Amino acid sequence: MMFRKILVFLFLTTVALFLLLRPPAIRLNVEKLSSEHIEEVKKLIVKLEPFINEKDARGELPALTIKELESPLNAEEKRLLRAFQYLKGSKIGVRIPFRGFSQGEKNLIALQGQKIRSKGETKELPPQFLSPHVYKAYQDMMAVMEKEIGKRLFVESGYRSSAYQLYLFIFYLSNHDYSIRETAKWVALPGYSEHGDPEHLALDFINADGINGEENAAEFEVLPEFQWLLKNAARFGFALSYPKIANSGITYEPWHWRYDGIATS
Repeated sequence: MMFRKILVFLFLTTVALFLLLRPPAIRLNVEKLSSEHIEEVKKLIVKLEPFINEKDARGELPALTIKELESPLNAEEKRLLRAFQYLKGSKIGVRIPFRGFSQGEKNLIALQGQKIRSKGETKELPPQFLSPHVYKAYQDMMAVMEKEIGKRLFVESGYRSSAYQLYLFIFYLSNHDYSIRETAKWVALPGYSEHGDPEHLALDFINADGINGEENAAEFEVLPEFQWLLKNAARFGFALSYPKIANSGITYEPWHWRYDGIATS
């Protein structure tokens, strides 16, 4: 009996010491990062960008895990990365569901050889990765689109692991004056991105002339391909994720379509 009490005492003492010695959680200013955190984010990007580029060149980004993303970092840098990883959308005006952290996905189909025209030159898009059922639905939809209007859309962005989404969120902070709240309107927080949900995967489309709407949504809106999607995409299980009238906290993205599956009666 005494031995058991000693074990309990030692356990509680260890837990107490851990809590006392554990460094305090990093608090991020969501309106704009502090000057100290801005400098730390810049250093993170310098360390992580070559690592990400190497993974991309090998076609290994879809299988990227959080642990791998942390591998080039020291303890303090890992703490900062995790502070971004566990940001809650509800705290910064993002009203879309949390979809969970997706990482290490291997059962994906590589979509390769997509060629478009950009600035008068032929350009091949980087390989994109799709879940098998979404790949089939996309190909079926494009076959019908080509038959009906003689045009098709290409996938500019498919699956992204949550680790890569975390990197992208930090990378694009500089485009929005290091405001977490503003960045989240354009780049989903890790765990909230539909690009990281293999079951309900989102596809970002671009047309044969290189129009994707990201700099000017109206350019994509007037495309016959987009008008066709509005009328027909649901037949193939796709839905426009962020329409104009939505109150999601995410910027209107006419190029971003999520696979929801075909409704059955």
